[in-house]
Amino acid sequence: MKKVWTVSLAASMLLTTVLTGCASSKEGAGSQAGGGAPKELVVSTWGFSEDLLRKNVFDPFEKANNVKIKLEVGNNADRLGKVRMKAHQIDVIMLAEGYAAQGIEEGLFEKIDRSKIPNIEHLYDIAKAPNGADYGPAFTIGSSGIIYDKTVASKPVESYADLWRDEFKGKLAIPDITTTDGPFVIDFSSKVAGASALDADKSFGKLKELAPNVVKYYMKSSDLANMFNQKEVAIAPVQNFVLSTIKKANPNAEWVIPKEGAYAVLNTMNLVKGTKNKELGEKFIDFWLSEQVQKANAIDKVDSPANKDVKLSAEEASGLTYGADFIAKLKTVDWNVVNKNMKTWIDRWNREVISK
Repeated sequence: MKKVWTVSLAASMLLTTVLTGCASSKEGAGSQAGGGAPKELVVSTWGFSEDLLRKNVFDPFEKANNVKIKLEVGNNADRLGKVRMKAHQIDVIMLAEGYAAQGIEEGLFEKIDRSKIPNIEHLYDIAKAPNGADYGPAFTIGSSGIIYDKTVASKPVESYADLWRDEFKGKLAIPDITTTDGPFVIDFSSKVAGASALDADKSFGKLKELAPNVVKYYMKSSDLANMFNQKEVAIAPVQNFVLSTIKKANPNAEWVIPKEGAYAVLNTMNLVKGTKNKELGEKFIDFWLSEQVQKANAIDKVDSPANKDVKLSAEEASGLTYGADFIAKLKTVDWNVVNKNMKTWIDRWNREVISK
């Protein structure tokens, strides 16, 4: 009997060990999975600098929140069009301010809970509520001015009026009206024509004068690098974020703030209507606005910081829209007015400007 009891005890102990081991194995698997399969957050964006954004933003957020970020990339118009068609659900969309205004007007975005995005309070005022307090902030503040080849110019470029100089005939590129910078062209052309405020008639009259000098109405700022490299273009209105790329193609290129002032370019983040990840989306926006992420993106020249707590050295700030004094001087346009008139402007652009 003693022998049988010993064997039974051994078997019982073995069974207990196996069961304990199975339980431990299940617990370990659960903890390695971070409490289950990761949620998917679909982010609509432009697709540039994806490797740097993955390093600075996407990977850290995924690891900290058990999330898998899926990107939908393209230009402003195409991505906003997908939201209109409701082809598939996007959670967070990143758009230039003017396109965000269109989406809000059409009821395509959710209202945000600002208490869930505390880093908004650390932004420059211009970035806190570019489209109203119910909607998303700007995560970066860019600026649009002029870039030109110093070896072609007989004297420094100082004004938008310099685009009309004879020496730049056949060497000029202008943003197409449908780009982010297109409305700025309408605005500064009317000012060059002598209007104190945006005057479409004066603007298009001045642009018709300029048309024979234009070698290209460009759709993508990346196109300018090759044109500057091949000396096809010597001057163009453009945003400062492409300066480093163009300078690599042509070291003589220089970006200037015209005496009339540079234009503010605000890129926003919003939640798409119908998202089932509203709180997660707000958390993602808040993470992107954090000082740590904003500084990392600034140092890597991905984006100029919208967070006013970010401190950069002169070298780190080179080529960026940075500092309270600089940002306070930026010009803005009324995007509600722009969007209201854009269809008419595009028609006039095609008939009166491009066809010349």
